[in-house]
This record gives sequence, C-alpha cells and structure tokens, in this order.
Amino acid sequence: MRIGLITSAPDHPLLAAAGALLTARGHRVEALDPAHPPAAGDAPPADVYLLKARTPAALALARSLEERGAPVVNPAAATALCQDRTAMADLARRAGLPFAPTRTADSPAALLAAAEAGDLALPLVVKSRHSRRDDLVARADDLARLRALAEQWPGEAVVAQPYLPSTGWDQKLWVVAGQLFCTRRRSELADPGPARPPHGGDAFGPHDLPAERARLALRVGEVFGLDVYGVDLLDGPDEPVVVDVNAFPGIRGQAGAPEALAALALRAAEAGRPSPPAPSALPGPREGDPADAQPDAAAR
Repeated sequence: MRIGLITSAPDHPLLAAAGALLTARGHRVEALDPAHPPAAGDAPPADVYLLKARTPAALALARSLEERGAPVVNPAAATALCQDRTAMADLARRAGLPFAPTRTADSPAALLAAAEAGDLALPLVVKSRHSRRDDLVARADDLARLRALAEQWPGEAVVAQPYLPSTGWDQKLWVVAGQLFCTRRRSELADPGPARPPHGGDAFGPHDLPAERARLALRVGEVFGLDVYGVDLLDGPDEPVVVDVNAFPGIRGQAGAPEALAALALRAAEAGRPSPPAPSALPGPREGDPADAQPDAAAR
C-alpha cells in the first residue's frame, strides 16, 4: 500500500518510527510537503494520508485529496475545527464535555476593557483564538499584564479561560485509534514549583489514569471526529477540566504509539475512507461574545 504523510517534517520521531514499521512490511511511505503540493492529477492518490501538519496549506491539500476520494486521518474538517479555539470550546460544551469556560474577544484590549469594567475576573489564561505555531498563550494575573498583552498583540483575536492554580502540572493524554497514552508535564503557566510531578513521582501511564479520565479522553475523539489526538487536562483530584484538544500531536516517547499509528494507517487504507466521521458544523460565538457566561471553572 501507499501511505502519504502530509507534513514538512517527515523525520518527526512518531512519523519516522511509524514509517519505518510500514516500510519494513513492504508498504511505500511518501511525504507530501504542504508548502509544495503536487499538481492535481499528477498521480493517483495514495491509499491513505496521515495529516500531521495543520497549516492552511496542509488543510487545503488534505481537502483536495478527500475530494479525490482519498482517506485522510484525521479528516481536514476535524483538524480545522481544532485550530479554532472558540469553535472547539463551543462544540465541547454543547456535547457535555467538561471544557473550560471560554470567552472570545477580538483583541486583548477588549479583554482589558472588560476586566477594567468589572465584567471579567482575573487571573486569566489568554490564548490566540486561532491555534498555530508561536501563537499567544499567556497568563494574566492583573490589569498590568493584560495591558502588556494588548500592546504586544494588537488586533489578535483571542480567547480567555479562567486560571485556577493546581498542582502546576498538566495531564497530557493522547489517543491513537482508541489506544491511550499519557504523561504529566509541567505547565508553562504555573507558579514556580517542584521539578518533579506529584502523586508518586515521574511514572504516569494509562494504568495510573482514573477510569473516568480515560473514558473522557475517548469521548473527546467521538465528539470531534478524531482518531489521532491529544487532550490536556488539569492535574488534580477535582472534576476533570479539559483545557485543550489537539489534532495529531507529536506523542513523543510513548512506547507503542508508532505501532498503533502504523496499524491505524493500514486499517484506514483498507477501509478506503477516513475512520472517524467529520464533526458536525456548529456555529461559534460571535466576536466579543462569550462561549459561556463569565468563566467559573478552572483553566490551565
């Protein structure tokens, strides 16, 4: 079979390891750089494509391949939805997922105005509305920090989530075709704290994950129409709170992940269609409107 990788970095550890497994079984693995896509009709589509890149060019390439009948994992529509944090929060909360309340604004200056008027409580996590490399992800504990963000990111559409100090660590959950992987990572937004995670040290695998959180991770895939994805949860004993969903994350250093990805690629190729359905299109909140009312739950 021919397996296409939509990425500008085919040497990424996960892709390289999965590709080596597929090649060793006699399959052909080809990388397509979305910045330099092949001309339409130059060659028949591969049996399946793995959409690792999430740039506009990569999404356009994936859509064109889907229109030609090629299966793409994850589908372009599902991947694009995860790039819009407003749409992500709206879909998650409509589906009953415990996603952090998310407020949308057309700029950090709009958040500053709301906070100065007493309509928005601090501290906050402020993120670019549209997820991309080197986007805005910052913690604002006071008005001075919001003013600085307004100066540094003028005109940047943003979302805001409430910040609630926790252990200072995030639970990073990854799923590949229903197979769960996880670890803890120090939150970039946390106060200075211990260099080692709580709850028994560095080891943290699927067997350490409460069943409720494992079920939640699998439910996220169903809601978003994803087969390869990541879920970020606050680390702590309270009710789980989802703060982010990522389509096709790196999943570095997780034993068994390359094998799971290679097996998924072959199953999707044999089926001749994307394994998950694309999520239903749901209208997101208007610019400046909250996805929820005033944030009232924890965010990273």
